[in-house]
Amino acid sequence: MPDVTLEIDDHVAIITIVNPEVKNALTPEMGDTMRGILEEINETPEVGAAVIRGADGTFCSGADTRNWDPNRDLVADEHYKNSGRVYGTFMKFGELKVPTIAAVRGAAVGAGMNLLLAADLRIVAKNARLISGFLKIPIHPGGGYFTISGRLAGREATTAMGVFSEEVSGEDAVGIGLAWQALDDAEVEDRAIELARRPAKDPELAREVIRSLRTELGPPQIPWSAALEFERATQMWSQRRRNP
Repeated sequence: MPDVTLEIDDHVAIITIVNPEVKNALTPEMGDTMRGILEEINETPEVGAAVIRGADGTFCSGADTRNWDPNRDLVADEHYKNSGRVYGTFMKFGELKVPTIAAVRGAAVGAGMNLLLAADLRIVAKNARLISGFLKIPIHPGGGYFTISGRLAGREATTAMGVFSEEVSGEDAVGIGLAWQALDDAEVEDRAIELARRPAKDPELAREVIRSLRTELGPPQIPWSAALEFERATQMWSQRRRNP
């Protein structure tokens, strides 16, 4: 059963994406669950940091498309709202009131890339596969992908991944500024939690520090919220084009 779970351990919130039949792909319902979890973390002052990971050794393979009807009206109100239930979750995670780390094992594709990009820091497996993936489907990127990737990896890497469908390994991700550290797969989650425990020792200070960091580094040229909406219409057009 697709789910998102929360465990709080020594002031660290551990969020786990669980949909192993499709390598932890996300459904709108999972987006709803995650937003509830994020609100709970925000409202729990004892939590000083958060780690997000995928179950069974895979981070997130994107959107769960099993229930997509190829004949559906892709610009209908229901579909528009469903995409927002997932994309809005990424931004809410990116604005969480505590420092966040993505522990990335296996693959991160499409929506999974957006989710890891939303974190404050990324610890990745050396053999992780980071794939924009949108054009391979083929649809236009969504979720503000170009904005949140560009502010980390820069224009060159974002163009290579988002336009030319280049795949990046965990080791290469460190070299282009997309991750802090690449480790053997078995070490990734423990390392992410170890790092999270450091600011989490003083949750009140951790919340103030991460607020200052995000404010001082400043927004990109186009705000993330604007980028998300800017991309949505073109992405829905590309989905309709794929399924006439």
